[in-house]
Amino acid sequence: MATGGAGRHRADSFLAARLGGRLRRRLRPAAPLADHPLLVSRVTLSSGTPAELVQPPGDPVRGLVLVPDIMGLRPLFDGMCARLAEEHGWAVCAPEPFPGREHLPIEQRDIGSNDDEAVLGDLVAAADLLDVEPVAVLGFCQGGMWALKAASTGRFDRAVAFYGLLRVPWARPGHAQPLEFLTRPGTAPVLAIAGGRDLLVPVGDVDALAEIPGVEVVFYPEGEHGFVHDPARSTHRPDDAADAWRRVLAFLA
Repeated sequence: MATGGAGRHRADSFLAARLGGRLRRRLRPAAPLADHPLLVSRVTLSSGTPAELVQPPGDPVRGLVLVPDIMGLRPLFDGMCARLAEEHGWAVCAPEPFPGREHLPIEQRDIGSNDDEAVLGDLVAAADLLDVEPVAVLGFCQGGMWALKAASTGRFDRAVAFYGLLRVPWARPGHAQPLEFLTRPGTAPVLAIAGGRDLLVPVGDVDALAEIPGVEVVFYPEGEHGFVHDPARSTHRPDDAADAWRRVLAFLA
């Protein structure tokens, strides 16, 4: 197991549709990087799904598709896209996970209503927009679940899941269990960030994830669901969040 947090580490690791048609784009200014601005735009994929697209100045060093949590594309993720592009020279695209339903409150957002084919198609289309290789996929909560599934598409060189849902009660034809995807041939290497106090991702599910070849899990014993990505949450743990991001950056280097 790799145990996250400053001063805590053990060496043994714990263990698809392409873009078509025309792209609609609205440009807006962004904070400058040195003497060159980021290129920031809200785009519409050929499926009709809106997405945030950020290109760094000069040639990007890699691409990243960022998959938001259940509350979808919002300023938190717009800012995250810009920060990752600015600080690391990545081209970043974040699609909306509930296109046409962005207005719904959280209690009406049904993750199980989204089909694997449609969501994974949007993630692949977002990757194709970036015009750089390689491209990784990274997500949070339900976005972490989609990142795990996207690892099997063959489009991404790496996948990162922050407390991604692993076994879901709404599985059905067209919306398979996330762990099933990770056993498919050709699945990309996966880094999973998990918390010991996460009621949505039980430790038993994390144990099953760690048994899958090609998956590395970093486990934060005190982490609750959402402990990394949103500083406004009461569950946020700054030190663990910084450690997790450090590991992610090393994994994607």
